[in-house]
Amino acid sequence: MRGLPLLLAVCCAVPVLAGDPAPATPQAVRAAVRRWRGQNEAALVRGLADLLALPNVASDRATIGRNAERIQSLLEARGARVRLLDGQGGPPVVYAELDAPGARRTVVVYAHYDGQPVDAREWTSPPFTPVLRAPAAGGAGQVIPLDALPPGPLDPEWRLYGRSASDDKGTIAAALFALDGLAAAGLTRTVRVKFFLEGEEEAGSPHLRAVLAANHALLEADGWLLCDGPVHQTRRPQLYFGARGVTGLTLTAYGPLRPLHSGHYGNWAPNPALVLAHVVAGLRDVDGRILVAGFYDDVRPPSAAERAALAAVPPVDAALREEYGLAATEAAGAALAERIMLPALNVRGLQAGGVGEHAANAIPAEATASIDFRLVPDQTPQGVRARVEAHLRAQGFTLLDHAPGAAERRTTPRLLRLQWEAGYPPARTPLDDPFARAVAATLEEAGAPLVRVPTLGGSIPMYLFAEATGRPVVGLPIANHDNNQHAADENLRLQNLWDAIEAYAALFTGLGPKLD
Repeated sequence: MRGLPLLLAVCCAVPVLAGDPAPATPQAVRAAVRRWRGQNEAALVRGLADLLALPNVASDRATIGRNAERIQSLLEARGARVRLLDGQGGPPVVYAELDAPGARRTVVVYAHYDGQPVDAREWTSPPFTPVLRAPAAGGAGQVIPLDALPPGPLDPEWRLYGRSASDDKGTIAAALFALDGLAAAGLTRTVRVKFFLEGEEEAGSPHLRAVLAANHALLEADGWLLCDGPVHQTRRPQLYFGARGVTGLTLTAYGPLRPLHSGHYGNWAPNPALVLAHVVAGLRDVDGRILVAGFYDDVRPPSAAERAALAAVPPVDAALREEYGLAATEAAGAALAERIMLPALNVRGLQAGGVGEHAANAIPAEATASIDFRLVPDQTPQGVRARVEAHLRAQGFTLLDHAPGAAERRTTPRLLRLQWEAGYPPARTPLDDPFARAVAATLEEAGAPLVRVPTLGGSIPMYLFAEATGRPVVGLPIANHDNNQHAADENLRLQNLWDAIEAYAALFTGLGPKLD
C-alpha cells in the first residue's frame, strides 16, 4: 500500500516549526487547514489506512511493538523528540515533545494505539485490511479502491473500515495531520505539545499507574486532552469533562453436583439458574435503579454548571430509539444525558444449561452471571464491592472467592462465588476549571458548536491522569457515534477525521493565549 510514503511527503513539504508571524485568528486557522486538507485528502486517507494495516490487538506483544515503532517514526518525521517509555511490565508508551517558539503553556495529548480483539469471521472485510466504503442502508456499501482515489475532495460520508479506525488510530492520525496542515500554512503553534500514546488501554491499562509515576516530571503540563470516544449523536463536536468508573463481577450459583432430571428432582433440588435469576433481579429494578442498600450514598450531586450543561445537550433520544429499534427506554423515557450521570448495573451475560436444540429437561449444576457496574463520582470499586456483598449476605448467601468442592456444596446451602474485577473509579473535571474553559472557548472561536457533557457514558482511566499529575483533564473525542467501536466493521467517517484535524489545529494555535 502507498500510504506511508505519501503521508511523509505531505508532512515534510515544509518545516514543522514555522517562524514567528502574528498568531492567526481561529477562523483563519480553520480555513487554511481546510484548504490544505482539501488538496491532500487521498494521501491522508491512505496514510491512515497504512497505520490501520498493522495488527494491534493489545495482548499480542510483537505486533504492539511494531505499532509503537511506526508511530515513533511518524512523530519524528514531524520534528518531535520521541522516546519509547518503559511500559513497567506492559508495552511501551510512545512519548513525544514538540516545542513552540515563545510558548509558555504545555498540553498533553493522550490516545491509545492498541485495539480490541477481532473475530475476522464477523467482519465484512478483513479487520487489518483497511477498506474505504461508500455509505449504504443497513451497513457497509460499495468499496472505493484506495489506490484509485480522485485527486480532489472525497465524499465526507465515505467511511474507512478497519480495527482501530475510530478507537484510536484515527485520533492519532488526525493530530499528526493537524501538525502537517499548520506547517504547510506556515502557522505557529502557541503551546508546547506532548504526546502520551498508550499500548494497552484495551487490556484495562494495568501498568498505566506505574508508567505515570515513573515519568511524573516528564509529564508536567497545564492540562491533558484525552482523545478517545465518540462525538455527540447529533454529529456535533463534543467535550467531556469526566468519565464513569467501572468494575465487573462474575456471580456463580451452585445446585447439584451433576445435572438432574427435572421431572424426578424438580421442585426439590434447588435450581441454580432460578436462584441466580432472583439474585440478579434483586440487584436492580426494571427502570435501572440499583436496589443495593446505600448504593447511592456516595453519588455526588451535579453542580450548577453541570446541570446547565445537561440542559443544553441537544435531544437525541427519539432518533436513537428509532436507530436502535427501541419502543421505549428505561425510567419512563428519562433523557440519556441525565442517565449517564448516574451509576448503572449492566448484565453482560447469563449462562446455565442449554437452550434451543441444546435444551435438556434437567436442573443444571451451576449458573453464572457476568455484570458490570458503571460508577460516578464519588463512588469507588471498593465501596461498590462492600455494599453488594453486604446485600447478598443479607439474602442469606454464603459468599466464596473460589469454586467450592463437593464437601462444601454438601454442607453449605445458598452458595455464591464472587469474582471481582479490579476496575477503577470515576473522575470529573469541573466545567469552570480554567483549562476546561480555555479548551472549550478555543474550539468555539474556531466555529465548532460544542456539546458539553459532564461525564462520558463509557469508562476510561481518566482518574489516573488527574491523580498522578494533579492537572485538569478534558476529553476531546473525534469518532462518529455509530463507529462500531469494539465490534466488527469498526469504521471512521471521513468528515469526522476532517473535523478532528481542524479541532487539533485550532487548539495547537489558539490555546496558549487562553491559558496565559
